[in-house]
Amino acid sequence: MILAVTGGKGGVGKSTVAYNLAAALDAVVVDADLGMADLPAARGPDLHDVLAGRADPVEAVREGTPVAILPCGRSLAGARAAEPTRLVSALESVAAEYGRVVVDCPAGLGGDVGLALCVAEACVLVTTPAEPAVADAVRARALARELDAGLSRIVLNRAGTAGTADALARELGAPVTVLPESTAMADAQARGEPVTEVAPESTAAARIEALAEGVRTTVRSATNPGG
Repeated sequence: MILAVTGGKGGVGKSTVAYNLAAALDAVVVDADLGMADLPAARGPDLHDVLAGRADPVEAVREGTPVAILPCGRSLAGARAAEPTRLVSALESVAAEYGRVVVDCPAGLGGDVGLALCVAEACVLVTTPAEPAVADAVRARALARELDAGLSRIVLNRAGTAGTADALARELGAPVTVLPESTAMADAQARGEPVTEVAPESTAAARIEALAEGVRTTVRSATNPGG
């Protein structure tokens, strides 16, 4: 399974959701933001090296971290050397080895986002209740539909209430998981660990687990429509 976490607008919490969702799914998280990597870094070859042809994607995965990760480099030279079209084969290689991959997509609707959506079996759309974020999420939904990346779930992040969730579900056509502001999530993020490990009894952890189960159900249904 390859699952893309996207949303259009930057700063809505895609990386946080991708990291925690990968932990709940026991998946490898891939930081596919080639220009503005946000997930934890690690020593050794990274996605820049993989896309430049200098490293094997499976060998670049770090397993000795709280969540198995294929990190992305943070240098301008590395970003320039990367060939984005190699992302598809890299993700397929990691999925073949590990079974489940969660892709933290960059902001915007550029070609690098499209590549991840092309290879993904499903996607999770992340937004906040802010009007500009929702508008970008609608555009991201249209791109995912065009590229046949089925929308599994929507995450309404940093939401004070669930009041807009029903309207969002109707507009975008998928169930909504509401993630309220959370000290547990903030603490986990500061420690570079999944919230399900740092605060397993928290509301945030319960919502992430529910999100993961929803993704599993969607992917099972898509791959086995007859039951």
